[in-house]
Amino acid sequence: MKKFLFIPLAIILVAALIFGGCKPAVEAPQEILFGETISLTGHLAAVGQGGHFGTVTAVDDINNLGGVYVEEYGKKLPIKLITANSESDPIKAGTLAEDLILRDNVDFIICGLEEPHMRAPVTAVCERNKVAQLTGVGPWEAFIAVVPSMEYTYVMSFAIAMPAPAGDFRADKPGFTMMNTWQSTIEAVAPQTNKKVAAFASDDPDGRGWYEAMVPVMQAWGLDVQGADEQLGIVPVDTMEFSPILREWIDNDCQLLWGNCPAPFYGTMMRQGITQGFQPKMVIATRAALMHADVLAWGGNVPRGVCNEIFWHPGMQGVSGFGGRTTESLLEAWTEETGQPLNQWIGIGYAPVQVLVDAIERAGTLDTDAVLGALSETDLMTMYYRTVFGEDHFSRYPVAFGQWVPTDPPLLWKNEVVHSDHDFMPPTAEIIFPIPYD
Repeated sequence: MKKFLFIPLAIILVAALIFGGCKPAVEAPQEILFGETISLTGHLAAVGQGGHFGTVTAVDDINNLGGVYVEEYGKKLPIKLITANSESDPIKAGTLAEDLILRDNVDFIICGLEEPHMRAPVTAVCERNKVAQLTGVGPWEAFIAVVPSMEYTYVMSFAIAMPAPAGDFRADKPGFTMMNTWQSTIEAVAPQTNKKVAAFASDDPDGRGWYEAMVPVMQAWGLDVQGADEQLGIVPVDTMEFSPILREWIDNDCQLLWGNCPAPFYGTMMRQGITQGFQPKMVIATRAALMHADVLAWGGNVPRGVCNEIFWHPGMQGVSGFGGRTTESLLEAWTEETGQPLNQWIGIGYAPVQVLVDAIERAGTLDTDAVLGALSETDLMTMYYRTVFGEDHFSRYPVAFGQWVPTDPPLLWKNEVVHSDHDFMPPTAEIIFPIPYD
């Protein structure tokens, strides 16, 4: 009996000698945790809901392919997206980001695109806790005014007037700032006006950043901005009575209206303006005119001919997602689920997942520093065009010129690309000029 007991004991002893000095295999987590703070309700809900849908769809698409391959573990891991609704409140956004990091132990923070005042507190939390964040935020100039430096945050967004640095593939190319996107259109129509501009902005970081960047540009183009020296057009975001400013614009026969504000702000202003006889030949309502639901809420013919920026469109060429996902199929999925027409943010929300997945796979690990290093070397075509970050952690994206035109019920209005400097984002309609007010 002792002889037979000795044999298995010897085997165990030999095995212990052979493997005892070997390092145990790295235990893989069950999933990769992405944390998302986004405005699903409140005044920024239209942006947040579109971006969230894009993010969710991208996560589902990569998970349907088996997940993200992480070399350190020698296997694919699924992504679990944990979403916190900030309710369009920047204070809540920061608090919720802290909860995602400290309570939910997320590996990364991600977001499609929100306004600077919403992402600034989230960025502060990520920087303080040394958690990598990949986010859209716009415009870039307004964001860096409140977040001057970043170590753990990378931004995918658009710029108002700041050009790409020398050596960047986007340098000296039209259509990569709002400024030069608008310039060719303005130069085409300005000779048919008196070149007097009514410039307006809500007094928030986005609006003020736009006004201070764009008014000098307008003046350099030979346009006369009414009341520019006293910043006539900057008014509090909760303003409900615009008669004094409208009277100055009417008395000075301003034929171009151009500004940046939330959608309800613009709707209130222009309903009063049209009632009082203010009839500009062209209107560019940056930010305000981005979403169909917001434009529809203005009522009547207020949306007719209003121009806006277009960042993402299902007609974009050469861009795609995971597993054959196309721009058209992304829009179809959105419309099928929500019953709503195009929301630009679905494509913008999809792309950050692509970029972060690509960085993780190239890093071969979930280690923060390694993933940040991989992000810095990103060169990837996404659903939202080509992503290449500069030393400032910013990847700029193309901009086109859009306009709201009448269409059949129940939509009533649709947003068409009426000017583009990009072959991959061709125009879909002719511009309406001057705006008819009959």
